[in-house]
Amino acid sequence: MPAPIQEDTSDNSSNLNIWQALIPIVVLVILLAFNVLEIYQDDALGGSNQFILLMAAAVAVILGVFKGVSYKKMMEDVAKNIKSTAGAILILLMVGALAGTWLLSGVIPVMVYYGLQLLHPSIFLAACVVICSLISISTGSSWTTSATVGIALIGIAQVLDISLGMTAGAILSGAYFGDKLSPMSDTTNLAPAMAGTDLFTHIRYMTYTTVPTISVTLIVFLIIGFNLDTPPVTENPSILKDLEASFYITPWLFVVPILVIVMIIKKTPPLVALFVGTLLGAVAALIFQPDLVLLVSNSTQSGFNAFYKGLVDTITTDILIPTENELLKDLFQSSGMKGMLGTIWLIICAMVFGGVMEAIGALQTLSKALLNLFHTTFGLFASTVASCLALNATASDQYLAIVIPGKMFAKAYKDKGLAPENLSRALEDSGTVTSVLIPYNTCGAYHSNVLGVSVADYFVYAIFNYLSPFMTLIFAAFNIKIRQLKNSL
Repeated sequence: MPAPIQEDTSDNSSNLNIWQALIPIVVLVILLAFNVLEIYQDDALGGSNQFILLMAAAVAVILGVFKGVSYKKMMEDVAKNIKSTAGAILILLMVGALAGTWLLSGVIPVMVYYGLQLLHPSIFLAACVVICSLISISTGSSWTTSATVGIALIGIAQVLDISLGMTAGAILSGAYFGDKLSPMSDTTNLAPAMAGTDLFTHIRYMTYTTVPTISVTLIVFLIIGFNLDTPPVTENPSILKDLEASFYITPWLFVVPILVIVMIIKKTPPLVALFVGTLLGAVAALIFQPDLVLLVSNSTQSGFNAFYKGLVDTITTDILIPTENELLKDLFQSSGMKGMLGTIWLIICAMVFGGVMEAIGALQTLSKALLNLFHTTFGLFASTVASCLALNATASDQYLAIVIPGKMFAKAYKDKGLAPENLSRALEDSGTVTSVLIPYNTCGAYHSNVLGVSVADYFVYAIFNYLSPFMTLIFAAFNIKIRQLKNSL
């Protein structure tokens, strides 16, 4: 995952009241609802939602000018926001490239081939949660988890005819569970830094809400899995034969993803690891699937130019491996870097809206209003959760959803006699994990594009992600593991 944004959350000069701060948000919600529900439906991310974000940003600009915020100040904050997404944009491009070479080389097909034989449909969804949890804890990155094993698990689900929405929900549940508890995760380090506690106290304290949440998630997916009416793939051996017919299947191809995961565990920057993974996939394609490289290049004779064209086309644009098996057609195609451009467009437009909202002081006004709304301990937790959710929806970035409430609520928790790990846990339970539930948030846009499943399709099944903020509120309501300052470690 890209490096976190370090934002200045000091007051701006606009002095917006709560009703004024809500105007751009109300406009955004109304226009998005009309756009998605009435006009474009599943095609809304093709460009129309991006324009809606710019429309809402324009409303915020007008409001800012009216309140005396300079246009230059607003554009500076927009530029700062867009600059902060440079890492995410490069990672998106590299994920598209990696998906292409891992398809052409047979890495994804071989993972699907062996996964189909090992993962029975009845335990497949629960296995997705466990596998992605382990990978994410090891790497500290939900983004890398989706881009590697997540893509392979989606491919297995396609062949097993299991709902892709269910599968993506299971993948993201496991990926964000691991991301939350990994000491290598950027958000897991950022939350305690904002709240004023240390990393391992934060992780230990998070287990109180996180373990029950992932347990409920696993139980739900086990129940769903045992009620699926899907025969094991061994009853349809033609799928395995078609995979063998299209690719040279060998366990040696597992070396590529294993090396990438080891690199990330060794704290190699994700962008570097994904770039190396792309090159390793290209080399593996030349070694194990040379005929497919020639096929993609539309060349009949082998040679440097033909192999070069085949690999570069795979990295940058659309490729399709021919197959007569309908279940494998979606698995056998990739869009490379080109397929990520729509998501990059969405992220840039979301950052424009978030930058203007920050420049005019709307984000700070919303957080302060929520802080003043409640005066009990439960109310303080509720206002923290609401603030994180609101910032994920308005600033479109999970780091801002941690940084701004973290700085603004730290004193309130101290005044209530609450240890800072209460705040850091609430920030993670509501800021980190819910970012993937917002289609135009950087995390929602990333994961839906990488997995090829819309947020609307996986939302209901991302059980861990939407259950986490409720779990932290339940603990607060019943005063369970709410540590006081005098009892703080």
